[in-house]
Amino acid sequence: MPRARHVGGQSSPAGRSRLLRRLPLVLVLVLVLGVLAVGGYAVARTGTFLHHVTNLNNPVTVIQNEVEPPAGSIAWKLKHGQQVNLLLLGYGGSENDAPWLTDTIMAVSIEPSSHRVLEASIPRDLYVGIDAWQDGRPYEEKINAAFEVAMDPSSFAPGPLKPEFQGKDGAGHLAEATVSRLTGLTFDRYLAVDFKAFRSVVDTLGGITVNMDGPLDDCHYPDYHNGYLNNGVPPGYACPPGAGIHFPAGQYSVNGEQALEIARSRDAEEPEQATDFGRVRRQQMIIAAIRQRTSAVDALLKAPQLMDALQNDFKTDMDLNDLKALYDFGVKLPDSSLLRLGISDQDLVDDYAPYQRGSCGAVDAFALCPEDPTYQTWHSIFAHAFIDRRTLDEHAPIKLVNATISSSDIQLRLGRVLGPFSLAVADGGQTPATAKTAIYDYSGGKYPQTAAWLQEFFGAPVVAAPAATGAPPSSEGLVVVIGSDYARRWQGIA
Repeated sequence: MPRARHVGGQSSPAGRSRLLRRLPLVLVLVLVLGVLAVGGYAVARTGTFLHHVTNLNNPVTVIQNEVEPPAGSIAWKLKHGQQVNLLLLGYGGSENDAPWLTDTIMAVSIEPSSHRVLEASIPRDLYVGIDAWQDGRPYEEKINAAFEVAMDPSSFAPGPLKPEFQGKDGAGHLAEATVSRLTGLTFDRYLAVDFKAFRSVVDTLGGITVNMDGPLDDCHYPDYHNGYLNNGVPPGYACPPGAGIHFPAGQYSVNGEQALEIARSRDAEEPEQATDFGRVRRQQMIIAAIRQRTSAVDALLKAPQLMDALQNDFKTDMDLNDLKALYDFGVKLPDSSLLRLGISDQDLVDDYAPYQRGSCGAVDAFALCPEDPTYQTWHSIFAHAFIDRRTLDEHAPIKLVNATISSSDIQLRLGRVLGPFSLAVADGGQTPATAKTAIYDYSGGKYPQTAAWLQEFFGAPVVAAPAATGAPPSSEGLVVVIGSDYARRWQGIA
């Protein structure tokens, strides 16, 4: 993929490294685990570490605030049941030709009252506006360049950055501002980590145990020198015998580099491993293995080594109270409390090849462009992510029916967005076009909470299903017939 176009710069190779999506969240837990474990044993080392990677100046002073943390802080919000929003970033680091590009961008929202967490992965190739400079000049680039602009402003256009995007946390704050415009979320803090930290943490823990449900062979896996590992070749070329990476099916131990390879692989020979779903499944398996390993007693004894592994490859504007509060909240959080939304060309964005008409990006670059360039649809989705438990407990069957002219798959895209929010959504197919969206209740009022939620989300009336509606027959449940009015909103027209 081409990188951000610097003044006088060149594009990076197609095989640039990619960070596993959920890596930062794991490292938060590992970090806090280490900080809490050292206690009085290594106070000086802890103070040095926290001063280096956080906003903490005096650990003792911050710990004194634990009983009643400062109003508005993460610790205070979690204690008082207010939503917390974090931006998690993964960047290549010094081992890569583009060290500050964020290959992982994840918006994390925490709802303390229901003990739920939304993890939403933002695609790195999405073209956006980056509002960074004091003179207000427009700048459009892939969103993964937002962090880089503030880390290395001299490589871009001349002129000073806005004050809030300067200094130690300026890059994190610019990434926050950019993602906030897309999602409508106001971020409390950010956290950024690179490849080296991930490998070092796994190695410090003595490796992890993986359980591969099938083999993984990828001869297109990139190395750290603008090429491909073990005599590999670029995607699209036939694989030489033995080239690339190879992992058999089964349960066995891997080190940090091997764990990173399993998580990052994108072009496996096995079709089930080469899909986004296959990669996410492997990443979730790696995450579970790390969480299991960090809960072991001997991992606590490795806190100083964990801090050594993280110190130079980890950036955040959190303080100790924030980190401890997040740990206390998340340490017993089951996987069932996690809502995972991976934004892709199957839902909220479309992909465009170089020189393809209609692209929002550079004419010679692959780009992802939003279905709704105003992002109001995104705002609505993020605002509705935490659905009331009473609604979810109804387990209402919902069918989405496409009755639009302008979109051939809007019901499928919506289903992929709403499904991760624990709604029982199914594809109802297509029907002749209609101007207005309507929600037909075939249940006789059996699911009032769900009907009310759908009414509010779609801005459409709920009506008792008549004998003939154009909607597919259903013995029970709710059917949303998506009309042209909602399609215009989806596309940012209305």
